[in-house]
Amino acid sequence: MPILRNAKKALRVSKKKTIINGQLKTKLKSAVDEMKKTPAADKLSAAFSAIDRGVKKNILQKNKAARVKASLSKLLKK
Repeated sequence: MPILRNAKKALRVSKKKTIINGQLKTKLKSAVDEMKKTPAADKLSAAFSAIDRGVKKNILQKNKAARVKASLSKLLKK
């Protein structure tokens, strides 16, 4: 356990961010999986917005987000 006051605060903040990031990651993965199971235009837009939110919150890197978006777009074209 941390001893210093700022280390204790850093631990609290880290725990909160871990929970929030986990929730965002779960929503992102579920939106992408839903799109992969049954491709549809409305699911594509939901997945894209989840991916963009993930990039904005630094859950995903930009290049991975672009790659996932491209693969989802290809599913819709088929």
